[in-house]
Amino acid sequence: MALKLKVTLVNSPIDRPATQKATVRGLGLRRMHHSVVVEDTPSIRGMIRKIQHLVSVEPADNA
Repeated sequence: MALKLKVTLVNSPIDRPATQKATVRGLGLRRMHHSVVVEDTPSIRGMIRKIQHLVSVEPADNA
């Protein structure tokens, strides 16, 4: 079973470069304090690293 990550948007993407805004949307984050659960893959890790100053990441519960 693949690991999952809970990604939460904690800072606004307003006044950020378009590539960072697109990455936020690509992860499925729509508004402040919105969380999504995603697979832990290298591509997702790269997206998270690109916007690490805007998001909070923690392991998802396996419930």
